[in-house]
Amino acid sequence: MKWLADLIRSHLRKIGSRWRALPAGKIAGIVLAVLRCDQRPGDPAGGNGVHRIAVSRWVREVVGLLAARAPRLDRALKKITRSGGGMVLPDGSLIRTRRRRGG
Repeated sequence: MKWLADLIRSHLRKIGSRWRALPAGKIAGIVLAVLRCDQRPGDPAGGNGVHRIAVSRWVREVVGLLAARAPRLDRALKKITRSGGGMVLPDGSLIRTRRRRGG
């Protein structure tokens, strides 16, 4: 979360934003709650005294910041192939499967 808060702080300095309703650390926590726990933006907004539109805007900004830092999918797959990887789960989740038997 500290890494994300630092990313938000640097973004705010870059765009010249001098004021936000909450500090970058709180924004990071709210955005992570919305993204990871699938909370509606209105839930953490009400608890922190901000409008749900502000939370939605913060989520869009952070997703854009994270996407800009992520490697392109084709480059990442080529790198994994070169290193000998046989299977890739892009979102990092593990999915249980049953092996099919028979013809």
